[in-house]
Amino acid sequence: MPVRYQRPTGTLDILPEDQPYWTHVRTVARSLAERMGFERIDLPIFEFTPVFARTAAGEGTDMRKEMYTFTDRDGSELTLRPEFTASVVRAYLENGLHQRPQPVKLYSFGPVFRHERPQKGRYRQHTQFNAEIIGTQDPLADLEIMLLAWTLYDELGFRGLSFQLNSTGCPRCKPAYVARLVDYLEARYDRLNDVDRERLARNPLRVLDSKEPGMDEVLAEAPHIVDALCDECADHFATLRGYLDALGKPYTINFRLVRGLDYYTKTVFEVWAEGIGAQAAVCGGGRYDGLAEALGGPPTPGVGFASGLERIILTMKVQGIEPPPLPRPAVFIAHLGAEARLAALRLATALREREIGTWLAFGQRSLKSQLREANKRGVTYTVILGEDEIATGRATVRRMADGEQQQVPLEGLPRWLSTRLHPSESHLQPLPSPL
Repeated sequence: MPVRYQRPTGTLDILPEDQPYWTHVRTVARSLAERMGFERIDLPIFEFTPVFARTAAGEGTDMRKEMYTFTDRDGSELTLRPEFTASVVRAYLENGLHQRPQPVKLYSFGPVFRHERPQKGRYRQHTQFNAEIIGTQDPLADLEIMLLAWTLYDELGFRGLSFQLNSTGCPRCKPAYVARLVDYLEARYDRLNDVDRERLARNPLRVLDSKEPGMDEVLAEAPHIVDALCDECADHFATLRGYLDALGKPYTINFRLVRGLDYYTKTVFEVWAEGIGAQAAVCGGGRYDGLAEALGGPPTPGVGFASGLERIILTMKVQGIEPPPLPRPAVFIAHLGAEARLAALRLATALREREIGTWLAFGQRSLKSQLREANKRGVTYTVILGEDEIATGRATVRRMADGEQQQVPLEGLPRWLSTRLHPSESHLQPLPSPL
């Protein structure tokens, strides 16, 4: 029986026709992040397992069960990163970034890995744009992270944007709230399904995030953490809301929006967009003032967000947002005969040196076959080189839009094409031609 090759469950092949979306999203995100003062940091795709097991994917969390963990040849345990934040904070601590002017603002692109049930827009390997501000508790940093996310989607053309917002408190006020929540849920234990009973036992806050049937009714009268915040957390939350009000950014206080990990403090948020179904969130973020300590470092506040590029692109398609096309070859060089083939190679080199996208025909085919290919590739001009052209030193150039042809001296052809394809550069002196 023949071997069947196919991609693993929960992975995605990004084909050439989808690359304009990916290039556009990365370009907009990178440009925006750098305009706002963020610097790029690239990180390993795997870490020693404790980086995640003790922090963002700690014991008792759903993500802990989703991690791709393996034993290296030297016996050390490694994990493919399930998210960026723990790696960024590890790099901040290990590389002495605390010695730079604070806060530091960092962004990253790259794959993350979670063994979860694949859904539309969510995969076991997916790509994230991630941004962090580390080294300040100022609610203005929370706002900047939220504005980075909002402006990204706005510049991509998303419609119906809004924030979902909550506060998770801090180690001073969160425990008392969790105790109240546990009392509330235990009084309704018979109405919980097995999944939420397990969450109640190991991580009660995650019950608030439940998508299980019937939980909307169960949680309708659950206590809200914003009603139990200490003065510091309440002031932080009020200040952030004041900034959002001043900027006219719409938001909804969503008491079910939580992070179930102890190092998360104060702000949590999502950005929602219209028209993408029940899973309306296109990103999630929050403040994690306890993460550096969980990694063995000194107390270091931080706030950040992550957004999956697959979900961004899904939203663009649902909302009918077309990315700009990628550059493609504007010139096709058809050739007939060995001498013409060598001249075509030289011409292609000269054109590419002028940054003119050029497709050089392969093989030894008829002119008719080569012209059919040029038409399919959507080029602007086709240069035809054969025995007659080599003998006269003049190439035949066909404008593909209307089939008009003219003879152009080979020596001046790079300049001739450049002035027509790049009119704004027509004043430039021609490059030395290898022809």
